[in-house]
Amino acid sequence: MQITSFNNDLTFGEKATAKVILETSFSKEIRILLKKGQTMKEHKAPSPIVLQVLKGEINFRVYGSIQNMKEGGILSLGGNILHELYAKEDSVVRLTLLKLNQTER
Repeated sequence: MQITSFNNDLTFGEKATAKVILETSFSKEIRILLKKGQTMKEHKAPSPIVLQVLKGEINFRVYGSIQNMKEGGILSLGGNILHELYAKEDSVVRLTLLKLNQTER
């Protein structure tokens, strides 16, 4: 068992920051801190993700459209899909990066 918190050391820097808060055999739980006006430039994750806004408000751009996400908003996205985050307010975002089972069956 592991116990931790997404609310420890909420220091917003000059750039968006990502920190692994908890890692298990099936996922990585990552906290992204974005100060108002900061962007996490277009990128993709190697496997499916779940993203939840814990605090603040962001624009999530994917497939050429923008999804506005406020506190409590949650989405899922497949792996290898380009996406971008933009903070409309100081924001704390939880990213769950799923680890795929690579074992051949």
